[in-house]
Amino acid sequence: MPVRLYNTLTQKVEDFVPLTPGEVKLYVCGITTYDLAHAGHGRAYTTFDVLNRLLRARSYKVTYCRNVTDVDDKIVNRARERGEEPLALSKRMSDLADQDLAAIGCMKPDVEPRVSTSIDDIIELVQKLIDKGNAYVAETPSGNDVYYAVRSFPPYGKLSRRNIDELRSGASERLGDGAVDVKRDPLDFALWKSAGDDAFGWDSPWGKGRPGWHIECSAMAMRHLGEHLDIHCGGMDLVFPHHENEIAQSEAAHGPEFAKYWMHNGFLEIDKEKMSKSLGNFVTIKDVRDRNDPEALRYLYLGTHYRGPLSFDVEKRDDGRVVFPGVDEAERRIDYLYSTRDALQAAAGDEQAGDSNVLQGQAKIVNEGPERVLSTLDRDLNTPQALSVLAEVAKAANEIVMQIPKLKKDPAKHAAARSLAAKAVHALQATCEPLGLLQSTSEEYWSRTRAQRLRIRGLEAAAIDKKVTERGEARAAKDFARADALRKELTELGIEVFDAADASTWKIGI
Repeated sequence: MPVRLYNTLTQKVEDFVPLTPGEVKLYVCGITTYDLAHAGHGRAYTTFDVLNRLLRARSYKVTYCRNVTDVDDKIVNRARERGEEPLALSKRMSDLADQDLAAIGCMKPDVEPRVSTSIDDIIELVQKLIDKGNAYVAETPSGNDVYYAVRSFPPYGKLSRRNIDELRSGASERLGDGAVDVKRDPLDFALWKSAGDDAFGWDSPWGKGRPGWHIECSAMAMRHLGEHLDIHCGGMDLVFPHHENEIAQSEAAHGPEFAKYWMHNGFLEIDKEKMSKSLGNFVTIKDVRDRNDPEALRYLYLGTHYRGPLSFDVEKRDDGRVVFPGVDEAERRIDYLYSTRDALQAAAGDEQAGDSNVLQGQAKIVNEGPERVLSTLDRDLNTPQALSVLAEVAKAANEIVMQIPKLKKDPAKHAAARSLAAKAVHALQATCEPLGLLQSTSEEYWSRTRAQRLRIRGLEAAAIDKKVTERGEARAAKDFARADALRKELTELGIEVFDAADASTWKIGI
């Protein structure tokens, strides 16, 4: 079965057929780095990280390009407010965004161009559009702007399904701004904006200035992937005007189609409104990481199909704490996955111990897990269904672990079951790989979650160790009332105690 993807351009789910067999040129619009990355950004980049992982798993040679928008009016204005150089602010914010995205399991792009190092490519593309009659220079009090002439491109509106005459009517109502009056048509958009002699910008044939937002992505994508792309991705809010304008300027310069497939993820909503910095209702990835493990945030994203809205719950407690109930529940599920892998590894024996008819049903579910997950992702990245498959695999894996002690009386079956547990470790890992889950070692995961959960509860590991030791001593002295009382104290603190013959261990829940 081929990979099938929803194409915003055709508004259909289509078989994916790359421009060059076996190769994929993938472009994703990156963050405008004037502030911290928010949870909506995390959803977008997790979605397209899964796409990247799927295509590679299906043996495509992928060149994944995601830009950094480090030149933008928002960056310039924020830097001015803080008394900081625009590129210094952007670098600091992009470094923090990289840390956040790495924490939630997003693979680094193959190419990550920055606007500030792509100015020559942008100027060249703007000049080409002027030469072809699709753009014009307009004088302003601060210097020369360059605008794209929207009506020079008849297919304008083909991505967003917008009627150019209706857009013209709406734009006419916004006339009166001096910056708009220099345009030949209110629909025209800036390719180059004059900055004045003393403002932040670069020299160009039209004077000192800086590029418009839309031309930046076209120039960077073409520079690193060529004039025609396989897949162009971004949030649903970018369909218009950003991606519509990218199509207009790119295809005017080099002919159709700029991108064969366009993919857009749905909004992340708080109180049924799109999460947005402009609305002031956003939660940063750092906000979530301060309370939850980042892998849990990724799991939350995967639980909703990428094209639908995702409701992000924020709950304010009486004590002033802000919690994210959906992420808490996702973290419990991540705990279960790591616990499952730990149990398999503890029970595993020699992988070559021989075949047996023992536990055939569980073996089938576990062994088929990796391909079943890929098959669900083949169907327009159906991550909720993929998580259902993963849950079946984890359940079957735990059933294998529970059955192993019962087979001790039959050495052959016992050895075969332990062999199956060893193979199940690899199968579980392979099932998680396309989803970007279970990517840490158990030591890393339990160490970081323990430290975080203790901090949130205001507890010290040494104090917990002391209570667990006291309980062990009470049990050894057959003071079961005292032992039960200590267990109850620990349970109320969120601590789960595991008794073994030699010692007791503990875990802290979310």
